[in-house]
Amino acid sequence: MLSSTWNFIKRHKRKFIFAGVFVGGVYVLGKYAQRKLQEMQEREAAEYIAQARRQFHFESNQRTCNMTVLSMLPTLREAIIHHLNSESLTALLKTKPANKLEIWEDLKIISFTRSIVAVYSTCMLVVLLRVQLNIIGGYLYLDNSVTKNGTTPLAPPDVQQQYLSSIQHLLGEGLIELITVVKKAVQEVLGPVSLKQSLSLQELEQQLNQIRQLVEEGCASSKHKSLSWYMMPDEENTLASQACGLTENDVTTIKLLNETRDMLESPDFTTVLRTCLSRGFIRFLDNMSEFFRPPQGESNSSSTPDRLSYVSLPLAKIIPIINGQIHSICSEIPSHFVQDLLLIDQVKEFAANVYETFSTSQELPK
Repeated sequence: MLSSTWNFIKRHKRKFIFAGVFVGGVYVLGKYAQRKLQEMQEREAAEYIAQARRQFHFESNQRTCNMTVLSMLPTLREAIIHHLNSESLTALLKTKPANKLEIWEDLKIISFTRSIVAVYSTCMLVVLLRVQLNIIGGYLYLDNSVTKNGTTPLAPPDVQQQYLSSIQHLLGEGLIELITVVKKAVQEVLGPVSLKQSLSLQELEQQLNQIRQLVEEGCASSKHKSLSWYMMPDEENTLASQACGLTENDVTTIKLLNETRDMLESPDFTTVLRTCLSRGFIRFLDNMSEFFRPPQGESNSSSTPDRLSYVSLPLAKIIPIINGQIHSICSEIPSHFVQDLLLIDQVKEFAANVYETFSTSQELPK
């Protein structure tokens, strides 16, 4: 029995060898495919976790942006009121001075200037902080992912503090220059308008559009025609102006500032800022429209689409309304004005693009 079996094996030896090789190959290939499948699944899981972690970090960063904007609005409001103090003029008017008309004219210019500056500067604050905090947020994401291996952080705490302190330009020198430009435009457009002249909301909108055109097209004799200058100083005015004594952190901060400046001068940023400004002035006029309602006895006419085109107020009555708008524009309590700006889709998309750019870089741009 054994000899016949052995003879059978000898006669079919090549078949048995082939079958063995085939079975072994299938086994090896199966193990290889299983290992590759496991590696692929692990890689996909790791990528999913990384993407989810980055998305969570991005969303958290946007909430930080919103809270930072709200926390800085009181400082911005106080800075504007300090430079455009209409309260002292209204107090003076109560004393019935001899130059009452002259004071009213000054109040007209200051009231319009400070509310228009409030719209501009609030829009600038929203988009500038979106850029800065998403640049920093992107590098912090990389730092949290990389520093575990002992590498040098891309954005150390000292660099973050020094970089983010550049927002003080908007609250200081940039704001003063913006006030100068807007005030000149207001004087040019509204200076000749009599205090007794009545304006409808549509006519008021036309006046604001003329002022915006002078400001934004650089026709107000400003040496700084780009709106980005009000948010960030010229390159030669940064830390780079210090010829010596720059630390490694200073150099890193300068690189961040230069990257930010490039971002502010990009067409995408210009589009986002102009979208914010358009939305801001629309909301500003919406707030004003509450004071341009027809008398209650004219209920029938209030239903017509153009009801606001014929409801007019003397400029002298519009001035106090305009003067008080800064408190709703620069409000630390979330108002319709600020919420409208924070929820603009273009702002969200731009913020996501900035974060994506700086959270996938391998090193700080040279």
